[in-house]
Amino acid sequence: MSADDFIVTPWHVEGDIDYDKLIKKFGTEKISSELLDKIKNITNEDHFMLRRGIFFSHREMNRIIEDHQKGKGFFLYTGRGPSGHTHIGHLVPWVFAKWLQEKFDVNLYFQLTDDEKFYSKTNLTLEETNKFAYENALDFIALGFNPEKTKIIINTKNIQTLYPIAAQVAKKINFSNTKATFGFTNETNIGMIFYTSLQSAPCFIEDKPVLIPLGVDQDPHFRLTRDIAQKIGKQKPALIHNIMIPALTGPGGKMSASEEKGTIYTTDSPDVVKKKINKFAFSGGQPDIEQHRKLGGNPDIDVSYQYLRIFFEPNDEKLKKIYDDYKSGKLLSGELKSILIEKINEFLKTHQEKREKAKQQIEQFLLQNK
Repeated sequence: MSADDFIVTPWHVEGDIDYDKLIKKFGTEKISSELLDKIKNITNEDHFMLRRGIFFSHREMNRIIEDHQKGKGFFLYTGRGPSGHTHIGHLVPWVFAKWLQEKFDVNLYFQLTDDEKFYSKTNLTLEETNKFAYENALDFIALGFNPEKTKIIINTKNIQTLYPIAAQVAKKINFSNTKATFGFTNETNIGMIFYTSLQSAPCFIEDKPVLIPLGVDQDPHFRLTRDIAQKIGKQKPALIHNIMIPALTGPGGKMSASEEKGTIYTTDSPDVVKKKINKFAFSGGQPDIEQHRKLGGNPDIDVSYQYLRIFFEPNDEKLKKIYDDYKSGKLLSGELKSILIEKINEFLKTHQEKREKAKQQIEQFLLQNK
């Protein structure tokens, strides 16, 4: 694969992603400084994930903002395909969704697509994906969502609620569009072919517009949803996309729940986190200390720095000092890794305590079928 090639689909991400090219390829819109100002004026906060371009692209976020300013409501929807344990990359859209929910005071639906992961993963049973759904739900709840305004949808448990909406969607999406969007073949199982209809259903669960914070790899599902929304008398869902969180082992592709050595799970112990980062985290440093002091490191490709930028160091001044010190050679790769290890373990200590408490709270969050 050449440097200019990359793959971004809902099931496979590979290569060094050029996000400007991806915006053109997907037909999305880059988040402008004007849009950032509008969001900041409403929320009275300059969220670091927006400021740093972690959320970089959107579809009709302007409409959502304008409707809000006119006093019209909207709701939020995001989710997770439960194919394994939750990792730190999954938390990015969830944490941002929580911020949006609090700032705009809106409802949020969180969909766990245990059926889709059963269809798409040959090695997983439906019982296993369902078990992972409940495990992933604990990580979501641990972030501190309000159960009065937040409901978790598990596809196999909430099919009674989802199916009437999904049927309306399915009737308007034809196979040729699905095939063109996802590259399906005659060997693709019909569960996968139908699945976009189910992922679309939460978009229309309330009779008002929806905003979806999500990883950009999931955008193709909602392109199809947007194409047919007005055909079923609904508004098109608006989207705001975050970048892919790189695997520990390198800047190309994304962190994957099924690749253990490239992944920090929310259930990892402090020792496991330390070992994984020290052993596997891709470094932008020089081959030895003498050269590093002389030439400096490259924080732009260093995964430890990227994790701090994306999630674990919201303070811009502290982040800039780390960037400058690393680039100048003052900060060594091992020292940068130590900063990240401390930050992640500090976060996970609190998160794991809240995750344990979430076991008693989960029933409050689960959507009840109507």
